[in-house]
Amino acid sequence: MHVIATAGHVDHGKSALLKALTGMEPDRWEEERRRGLTIDLGFVWTGDLAFVDVPGHERFVGNMLAGVGSVPAVLFVVAADEGWMPQSAEHLTALDALGVRHGLLAITKTDLMEPELAAEEALAQIRATSLGDIPVIPVSARTGDGIPRLREAFDDLTKNLPPADPNAPVRLWIDRGFTIHGAGLVVTGTLQAGTIRAGDPLELARTQKHYTVREIQSLSHKVNEASGVARVALNLRGAHRGDIRRGDALMTPGTYKTSTLIDVRTSVSGPAELLVHIGSATVDGRLRTLGADTARLTLGEALPLRLGDRLVLRHDRGVTGGAVILDIDPEPLRRKGAAKRRSLDLSQYADEPDPWAELTRRGIVRADTLRVMGIDPPTAPLAADWLVAPELAESLRARLAALTEGTLTGGHPIAVEHARKNLALPDARLVAPLLPPGRAIRDGMIVRAGAPDALAPALRQRIEHLEKSHAGFVPLDETGLNPADLAAAIRSGRLVRLAPDVVLLATTVEHALSVLRNLPQPFTVSQAREALNSTRKIMVPLLEHLARNGKTRRDADGNHRLL
Repeated sequence: MHVIATAGHVDHGKSALLKALTGMEPDRWEEERRRGLTIDLGFVWTGDLAFVDVPGHERFVGNMLAGVGSVPAVLFVVAADEGWMPQSAEHLTALDALGVRHGLLAITKTDLMEPELAAEEALAQIRATSLGDIPVIPVSARTGDGIPRLREAFDDLTKNLPPADPNAPVRLWIDRGFTIHGAGLVVTGTLQAGTIRAGDPLELARTQKHYTVREIQSLSHKVNEASGVARVALNLRGAHRGDIRRGDALMTPGTYKTSTLIDVRTSVSGPAELLVHIGSATVDGRLRTLGADTARLTLGEALPLRLGDRLVLRHDRGVTGGAVILDIDPEPLRRKGAAKRRSLDLSQYADEPDPWAELTRRGIVRADTLRVMGIDPPTAPLAADWLVAPELAESLRARLAALTEGTLTGGHPIAVEHARKNLALPDARLVAPLLPPGRAIRDGMIVRAGAPDALAPALRQRIEHLEKSHAGFVPLDETGLNPADLAAAIRSGRLVRLAPDVVLLATTVEHALSVLRNLPQPFTVSQAREALNSTRKIMVPLLEHLARNGKTRRDADGNHRLL
């Protein structure tokens, strides 16, 4: 399927043209038909070509932006008898801000006036935008002249549209919601990429609540699955009237990060208070200029965003321009001169996400952290799911070699945890692949390769017994270890002290992580305690330990989620 949005000034014949093309009436409301004025979005189709009809009146620009925000191509309509008009210009500014590169220009009402002057005027404006030099088709919806040629032009247009990735994570911006007796809530939207199947769980970005897809319809036909680009209607199990609204986004769970603070590239410099549009969403925003073409944007509501996403910026005088997202998780600007330094940093960012550049900037980052930004990891993880920029990895190896030089000449072993802290590594598992030749890790200590075991045989045997005989948690008073042996086992990394009176096997901590990973995210302390069959006394310090080590994050509402 291909999805096309209309654009153009009010009363230039967008809806009439779609009715002539499809035989369907795009104006859904009785008031729209009575007044001859499109107020809200309309949806019609013919064959595998679907259209989103948008209002052209300046009072309904928000509705217009909700319609064009998710589509890859546009049918721009200009009336031959009126030519280029104010809303033509505003719609074009919005399309340029969104980076729309594919479209057709229909000069309508050719039964009232010759199309050449209007076409020349419109193309002069359109050529200077992302659309460039698009085909022009004169047409009359009243007489039908030009309709066959317009259909042929759509065939040519759709052949050149970039294919959507059916395996991409879903982010479906909702543009309509309604209830059906006996079925419940149905929501609709333009699926840009990815695949939705009946039975799939989807996460509502605004609330993090999960819903299951009960049924899918596409162009009024029930289907088992739908892949972008497509118009879809979803009946969601567990959703009720008011739960989901226009501007909400349903997404594949865990694949997007919601943000309220972003850094952007934009030529818009004011006013500071404005409206921000992406997909079908409209939220308040506050713009702080950082550099000549960069700014920090604070959103009034958290949205699921990715690097390279394009935004439309609007204030009470209309659409002012657009912005490209450069960073969805920037550091706060607290110190004097921080804004200037940040503007210099951002000047090096590309509008299109660059995986290697992003890895180099971050140095060490989880693969999934890049994925939720919309970046495929450019290299294999060094350990677990941690990526390390090559230049940084070489520097860390040199520092680790200097730190452990004494182990080669009979000096004392160095604890892995000490090395981790010295190198400021987020995870002790990164130490091993950074070790220089001649060193090895044994029982949590960095020793000379071939050196005898650091732990005494009896202590090693006791710990191995604990690991084999305890599937759950090992309270401190059940380890059977004296204080000296307990300290040695903790230094070795075989035991982990979570609190003064809470010690766990390292294998138990890893087991806990695997169990928590299967919980719906986010989860509460009680849900974690029940899943692990443990107690609050152990669970609270365990979750604090995981958060300190970058394994989990505590949300503002007190819930926890794995990173």
